[in-house]
Amino acid sequence: MNVVLLSGGSGKRLWPLSNDIRSKQFIKFFKKENGEYESMVQRMYRGLKAADPDAVITVATGAKQISELKNQLGEDVGISKEPDRRDTFPAIVLSCAYLTDVMHVSPKETVVICPVDPYVEDGYFHALKKLGELAAVSASNLCLMGIKPTYPSAKYGYIIPKTTDEVSEVSMFKEKPDEKTAEEYIKQGALWNAGVFAFRIEYLLKKAEELIGYKGYEDLFARYSDLEKISFDYAVSEKEKSISVMMYEGTWKDLGTWNTLTESVSENIMGKGIMDDHCRNVHVINELNVPVLAMGLTDVVISAGPEGILVSDKKESSYMKPYVDSIEGQVMFAEKSWGSYRVLNVEEKSMTILVTLNPGHSMNYHSHKLRDEVWVVVEGNGTAIVDGMRQTVKAGDVITMQAGCRHTVMADDTLKIVEVQLGEEISVYDKRKFELE
Repeated sequence: MNVVLLSGGSGKRLWPLSNDIRSKQFIKFFKKENGEYESMVQRMYRGLKAADPDAVITVATGAKQISELKNQLGEDVGISKEPDRRDTFPAIVLSCAYLTDVMHVSPKETVVICPVDPYVEDGYFHALKKLGELAAVSASNLCLMGIKPTYPSAKYGYIIPKTTDEVSEVSMFKEKPDEKTAEEYIKQGALWNAGVFAFRIEYLLKKAEELIGYKGYEDLFARYSDLEKISFDYAVSEKEKSISVMMYEGTWKDLGTWNTLTESVSENIMGKGIMDDHCRNVHVINELNVPVLAMGLTDVVISAGPEGILVSDKKESSYMKPYVDSIEGQVMFAEKSWGSYRVLNVEEKSMTILVTLNPGHSMNYHSHKLRDEVWVVVEGNGTAIVDGMRQTVKAGDVITMQAGCRHTVMADDTLKIVEVQLGEEISVYDKRKFELE
């Protein structure tokens, strides 16, 4: 089974824990049997591999998410890098071109396309495999998965099948309706459009030739940013005459807001939190190292992270975007392929960061033109290189670097460093990388 997971989004809907780098699918909300937590993308990847150990999984995403994807899924995860955000049709075409031209998958094979972030159970992954098998033998050019609705939602588009069979030809598509209209659709046997597609790769590449002059992966990548922003539904699904839908009746939830997310997590308190006996339907998700106390609250979510604190009625949390858009600030936490960083303090001419390097990983060998840096090792062991000079480092060691100095550090075990940046101008763009000699 070839699977493309669509991983995009700006990360605003689960503020303050999500941001432009750490979108919702990377936050570790879900508790596993061993007590550890995993993210939406880890849960999806694990479920696909359990259903089909030989599955070839590719994640379509932008550059900002690549490092975090490797942190959570491993260095070998397949990634179709999008140079820019152009919506789902260009992203899917680019990922299919990546499969054929880079991964050398036969264009006659089928591929299943699905979002990375729904909350699902094991049956969903087996249904994806079944959808891919259906597309391989179906007379239809395009096979969709339709979710059997559990309520008349105004959040989703609807697929109207011709019959009530598990697999049916599609009669028509309907845009997101109001709830009353959604009730009428459901009476007609309508299914939620979950954004899950399966087709032979050659089918889509031929469509791409017609619609955007597709000539291969390298050409498409080079002019990707000039492509029209258009969804796969508008560009392909709603114009395709030969199309089928497979009904899925299992658990499927779009965890796009705090309200829907808290319905699916197993604990009411994550992190340091206390509730009195008068709290009802309250969730505390706290990433700060200070306690949160909730008393006498009903239907409230409290989320605390390095970038802010949210206290909201659960339903009202769905309408937070315009308020979050007005908040300007530094990204305070992010996971990278090498580890993570958390901003501890920001002043006019300084910034203090806790850097955690995973065993065997290192920073880039780099320099800064506009700032000095001081490293204080607080945990672990490693090797620092400063202007070509190597030295072993351990907890308690202090390394100072003037502006222009080339430096890196490599971790033998988990290495934690408090990094103090000092300068008139502190910017993420003030970084020049070098090859390590």
